[in-house]
Amino acid sequence: MFELTADPAVDRARYDRATVHLDAPLAVVDLAAFDANATDLVRRAGGKPVRVASKSVRCRALLERALARDGFAGVMSFTLAESLWLARSGCRDVLLAYPSADRAGYAELAGDPELAAAVTVLVDDPAQLALIDAARDGGREEIRVCLELDTSLRLLGGRLRFGARRSPLRSPAELAALARSVVRRPGFRLVGLMAYEGHIAGVGDAVPGRPLRSRAVRLMQSAARRELAGRRAAAVRAVRAVAPDLEFVNGGGTGSVQHTAAEEAVTEVAAGSGLLLPRLFDHYTAFSGRPAALFAQPVVRRPGVGVVTVLGGGYPASGPAGRDRLPVPYLPAGLRYDPAEGPGEVQTPLLGPAADDLLLGDRVWFRHAKAGELCERFAALHLIEGDKVVATVPTYRGEGRTFL
Repeated sequence: MFELTADPAVDRARYDRATVHLDAPLAVVDLAAFDANATDLVRRAGGKPVRVASKSVRCRALLERALARDGFAGVMSFTLAESLWLARSGCRDVLLAYPSADRAGYAELAGDPELAAAVTVLVDDPAQLALIDAARDGGREEIRVCLELDTSLRLLGGRLRFGARRSPLRSPAELAALARSVVRRPGFRLVGLMAYEGHIAGVGDAVPGRPLRSRAVRLMQSAARRELAGRRAAAVRAVRAVAPDLEFVNGGGTGSVQHTAAEEAVTEVAAGSGLLLPRLFDHYTAFSGRPAALFAQPVVRRPGVGVVTVLGGGYPASGPAGRDRLPVPYLPAGLRYDPAEGPGEVQTPLLGPAADDLLLGDRVWFRHAKAGELCERFAALHLIEGDKVVATVPTYRGEGRTFL
């Protein structure tokens, strides 16, 4: 089996050899890095199952590769249409982690016993139950329901907030009240509770060159973990008092796996970005991984000394606009964007001494800021072992699926 090295130049040579027969632009996944990252996620989960966040993968072959490993169980999906597609493709445990207004999807779910047994939907408002009932279109299957707890840290009487604006359900009493609405309503079964702490799991706490900000993030995350652990445990007790047969309590994310898994109230953790390790997950004290997903753009121009131009490359990630949302030139080392142009829609100039060693047709390898969003740009991923492409597999987009 191929052994990973810590030398990016060695990796570049491998990737170039593996894809020499292919035309760029193209995207690859280094399977040795993917598997090493998966092993580390399982280690950090400490015996609790890891549910794969599909939005950070968006490729069925890679979802299946992760789920075939010990320590992984189930998928966390991002739309109802995707959930139904995955269930019809054979996944028997799909947790939809976001509320949906997909009436046609709910009608399909309520009318098919196999889908209804495989898919759990998220609810954080009684109005969502009414929407589902109105969409049933005669379907009588029981709908599996998960509630979501707001995890944000609020200080100074709520005037200062850290964390995403997700669920309106913050207190154990609010969770219990909605739990009672679910169990009293025919056609629904309450099976789970989830709480995603993105301000802990998805914010790097060791950013190079920013020691004060990094320390502030660590202090915030330490306080947030303590506050959330107590509130989550209380919320679980309150919901279990209403629904004693609750099947799972999901929490965490790539950056907080070991901390969340240590909570007794949590039965499983979620992670996805940690499999591919995009650039936003480089700077954490809690873990490190190997970049597994990259894309290559071909050199098409040499405008002058210290400059090359590659085709395309303007693939920004979602979130607040900023430099950290841009893909980064990775291999060869020493390339940077022209600050007057940045990564472009059709072409991207790159500056630096390394440019003078690149010829027309050579590849520059980039890392995306986020994991799954790379797959919205490419129809296929070339899977690399050592210095060979061992398979080419479709992304969601390559299968004709663009769920968002």
